[in-house]
Amino acid sequence: MRYAEVYGAWKADPEAFWMQAAEAIDWDVKPSKALWEEAAPLYEWYKDAQVNTCWNAVDRHVAAGRGEQVAIIYDSPVTGVKTSITYADLQDRVARLAGALRSKGLEMGDRVIIYMPMVPEALIAMLACARIGAIHSVVFGGFAASELAVRIDDATPKAIIAGSCGIEPGRIVEYKPLLDEAIEIAAHAPEFCVIFQRDQAQADLKPGRDFDWDELVKTAAPADCVPVPGDHPAYILYTSGTTGQPKGVVRPTAGHLVALNWTMKNIYNVDPGEVFWAASDVGWVVGHSYICYAPLIHGNTTVVFEGKPVGTPDAGTFWRVISEHNVKSFFTAPTAFRAVKRVDPKGELIKDYDLSCLETVYLAGERADPDTIEWMQDKLGVPIIDHWWQTETGYTIVGNPMGIEKLPVKIGSPTLPMPGYDVQILDEAGHPMPPGELGAIAVRLPLPPGTLPTLWNAEDRFRKSYLTTFPGYYETGDAGMIDEDGYLYIMARTDDVINVAGHRLSTGGMEEVLAAHPDVAECAVIGVTDELKGQLPMGFVCLNAGSEKTEDEVKSECIQLVRERIGPVAAFKVVCVVDRLPKTRSGKILRATMVKIADGAVFKMPATIDDPTILDEIAEALKKVGYPAD
Repeated sequence: MRYAEVYGAWKADPEAFWMQAAEAIDWDVKPSKALWEEAAPLYEWYKDAQVNTCWNAVDRHVAAGRGEQVAIIYDSPVTGVKTSITYADLQDRVARLAGALRSKGLEMGDRVIIYMPMVPEALIAMLACARIGAIHSVVFGGFAASELAVRIDDATPKAIIAGSCGIEPGRIVEYKPLLDEAIEIAAHAPEFCVIFQRDQAQADLKPGRDFDWDELVKTAAPADCVPVPGDHPAYILYTSGTTGQPKGVVRPTAGHLVALNWTMKNIYNVDPGEVFWAASDVGWVVGHSYICYAPLIHGNTTVVFEGKPVGTPDAGTFWRVISEHNVKSFFTAPTAFRAVKRVDPKGELIKDYDLSCLETVYLAGERADPDTIEWMQDKLGVPIIDHWWQTETGYTIVGNPMGIEKLPVKIGSPTLPMPGYDVQILDEAGHPMPPGELGAIAVRLPLPPGTLPTLWNAEDRFRKSYLTTFPGYYETGDAGMIDEDGYLYIMARTDDVINVAGHRLSTGGMEEVLAAHPDVAECAVIGVTDELKGQLPMGFVCLNAGSEKTEDEVKSECIQLVRERIGPVAAFKVVCVVDRLPKTRSGKILRATMVKIADGAVFKMPATIDDPTILDEIAEALKKVGYPAD
């Protein structure tokens, strides 16, 4: 079947389509039907099934006689370690950790926060939780203590599993002091913590609360897989909200299994046993879906890479990993390739490696600019496939289904909607827009299996954030257009969340941090275009009258504040001190206009601006810090 037939089959009979896809999963109790719509617009999938994620990702491959196949390749250029873990070994290690957690009182439905670097133990922790029905919430390793505390209070975990440290090029980031500070700040306290000790930095353990991973699993009895209901949350993953308060996206177990398994062959065109590599981090949705779960559910070999695109040791590290480990399908963010291109513009390092195993490269996480795609196509000689999805969906909304049919590529578009997604462009009143017209990107309900059914402990916020603006649709928060051929083009965010190297960050959250500085009277944060990272945050602050600090002192302190409270991932490095901010007569700050000035783009004077001369002052302040760039 070709794409049009597959998509048409889904559209004609979604129930039959998703029940057929469910046949690839091992069920303890099979679902009686796929879609449950009694609580519409809150939809659920395979609700009456009983199933276990860990069985489907690990045990069933061992039971099928494939225990000696490699499940995880760990490649860590920052430590010089390379190891492989077979499915049989993975089963044993996961079962023992699950048994250790259960011996400490962890039960189905309890939450566990995982705060780990890019090591196989991060996946083992996730799978051990799934094995006994605990709900994990992975937080990006090294995230600021204040941000970790917010997630502790929202998820109220019974346990926290953490690494003693993470390793960045040239430095070691100790996680335990950050974890201790977060627990101190948070109103909720975990009953116990499990610490995976790394040689690079051993953590001090608090007696009675903290337990050494190795010591705990040494004597633990292996735990069996516990069947859970189809709608049981597999995990909670926090994503930025426009208020700065993170949203806990809930991932339902059964739909997650069915959908992710379907994508591995149909979208990424890999067969069981082949090597799939997503160069991401377990703290982000790509790490959940395509480092841990989807490859293992489908019976692939997945790569856990602890390094960077450049500097560990050079811009050839991607090519080395692909060549050494026989990677067939490679998935990363455009930012990574921009970094490689910047260091090795002629692609000289590619010539040092045999990349004949590589068939396709996939990009997601941010807009893939044409220059980068064309450079990659030229240097690698394989299809470069852009695709678009979100933390909320967990897998592709719009893409190119390479395992079904390679559709014609239009650079700048992630191609066509995948089965399950009826994508529309709507005007402000919710009416469909004609081809080529810019509007809000929305998906007709119900969303397909595996997508978020709600937010953790925040159903009202879920409805308001996603379902209220356009009744009958899921609001993506992105703006774009669809051309005459049905190809989608993502043009911009419709809120103030910016995308820094694939990480969605709230400018509102950064403004809250800046506003907390005692010398800042007023502030604004915008996202400016950056060749390497896609966007970078830039702050504007107005100082209190009578401030005794120099502008440079305030700038430095503001940058440090954001680094402490949001984390280095924000890449917040530029602050402009200005006398006033451009506003409408109603007092709304004209951030979009400020972005256009910083990017050197043509803009129309806003009709509602209170004082147009302020824009000249903003332009002068931007010139001092090098914007717009040449």
